[in-house]
Amino acid sequence: MDVAIINSFIASVTDVMPQLGFGSIIIKNQLEKSKKIVASGIVLTLGIVGDKKGNVAYAIDTEGAKQIASIMMMGMPVDELDDMAKSAISELSNMLTANASINLSNEAITVDISPPTMLTGEDIELSMSKDEVMCVEFDIDGIKLEVNVALD
Repeated sequence: MDVAIINSFIASVTDVMPQLGFGSIIIKNQLEKSKKIVASGIVLTLGIVGDKKGNVAYAIDTEGAKQIASIMMMGMPVDELDDMAKSAISELSNMLTANASINLSNEAITVDISPPTMLTGEDIELSMSKDEVMCVEFDIDGIKLEVNVALD
């Protein structure tokens, strides 16, 4: 996968999350994965079309999603992932992917994104659109965020 693509998503996370109030953003790991992604908690997928085509999937465990939603909702306690909390997490995936799209446009790569689809549960199996998937695992104030990118 083109380095500009994955770097656009890394830059998106490191640019957007501090704007929302997060302090520590650490890349824990970068690895190639197979087409099949398995995660528990929340998975948000967005389609990408244009000069590059494919999809991106964000995976966050349930407790981490509650913490992120709380911060996005100005510190309001989030005891369960109700519709408001799910909306906040969905908006985060929009913000991250839109920011990555802007970063890609700075590399002369034009793309459009679809609205996010949210999956919740244990051992969610998702088949990415491409065989080659780059995964970047972040630790954001102790919350694990996994960004899976499948574009070509």
